[in-house]
Amino acid sequence: MLKLLFPLVFILLQACNSQDPAISPAKKEAEKKLLRSVTCYRSADKNPRSLDSKGNVVLVPPSDWTSGFYPGCLWFAYELSNDPRFLAPARQHTEILEKQKDNNTTHDMGFKMFSSYGNGYRITHDQAYKTILLESARTLTTRYNPVVGCIRSWDHHKHLWEYPVIIDNMMNLELLFWAFRESGDSLFYKIAVSHADHTLRNHFRKDYSSWHVINYDTLTGKVISRNTHQGLSDSSSWARGQAWGLYGFTMCYRYTGKPAYLAQARHIAGYILHNLPEDMVPYWDYDAPHTPDQPRDASAAAITCSALYELSLYTGDSAGYYYDKAEKTLTSLIKNYMMPDTAKSCFILDHSTGSYPAHSEVDVPIIYADYYFLESLIRRDSIPAPMAQQENASPTP
Repeated sequence: MLKLLFPLVFILLQACNSQDPAISPAKKEAEKKLLRSVTCYRSADKNPRSLDSKGNVVLVPPSDWTSGFYPGCLWFAYELSNDPRFLAPARQHTEILEKQKDNNTTHDMGFKMFSSYGNGYRITHDQAYKTILLESARTLTTRYNPVVGCIRSWDHHKHLWEYPVIIDNMMNLELLFWAFRESGDSLFYKIAVSHADHTLRNHFRKDYSSWHVINYDTLTGKVISRNTHQGLSDSSSWARGQAWGLYGFTMCYRYTGKPAYLAQARHIAGYILHNLPEDMVPYWDYDAPHTPDQPRDASAAAITCSALYELSLYTGDSAGYYYDKAEKTLTSLIKNYMMPDTAKSCFILDHSTGSYPAHSEVDVPIIYADYYFLESLIRRDSIPAPMAQQENASPTP
């Protein structure tokens, strides 16, 4: 079945689906920026993450949770362009992460290893990459607590949380689902499903907005508290967290076929799409004032866009609705949020927000926005445009 067999990143099958004249130039511009980046970023052991307040590129070591996105961007650029000039740099920037396969102090193994080695393996079938990915997945399973039923997220802030699980962690489950498919070891699948089930049950309010952090009791497995660490308040909806949830449950449906995951993805999509500004790019928190002084988060829009393209594959008569919203989001990112060609950096999208409460990476380009933007372009090319629905034909699960 398509939902069970659809790969991590949709394989490029055809030329542009629509006649929007902005799409093709945007691809070329993204490829040009990434090709320039190969010359800009020559560090032997670090990858680019963002820009600092002076406009200088911030490079991070492999231990950083974002370290896998730049090599992932290079793999995507190679896939989009078939330009061999991307291949060696993609390998180089991927392989500096190799030692992270044994890093059991982080839950971000999927972000780091699957964005880099996962795309590399999918494209090259390099068996050494497969071995590293399977070891990374095994390392991730060591952070699972069977009493809680989830993979632990952070080890820091122990004075605040006994066992924190963040909505972002849904994204790391793909590494486990892939490992089950490749190895046949059911432990990977069971842990991923348990984590997704507990997240579905505990992370969402009645309107399908999400808390960021759920704190669990390790003795009973019960929820101690619910917080929104990077959002406006504990009662608000942090924009990137909503995007992680949408993408995560759509992906979980792809690997499991569980109807509850598809229903949850559609509910989350409903919340997002009914609360977006006109240009489809959210403010950093959905409950933040919609005023010019409040920063947007292009990264949340890019993640949502990629997820909506995939969701359109699984929703029958609603496919056109989700596809149309993805198209509008992608077009808006291209027309309003791409970095100018004169920019000295080699990032693609501007105006993302990392952590507004911490005054960190506010209204700057961030590498994961570029990653999911490129994935959106690839996914868009891989599927036929469904018959358009009326814009007000909002579907319900």
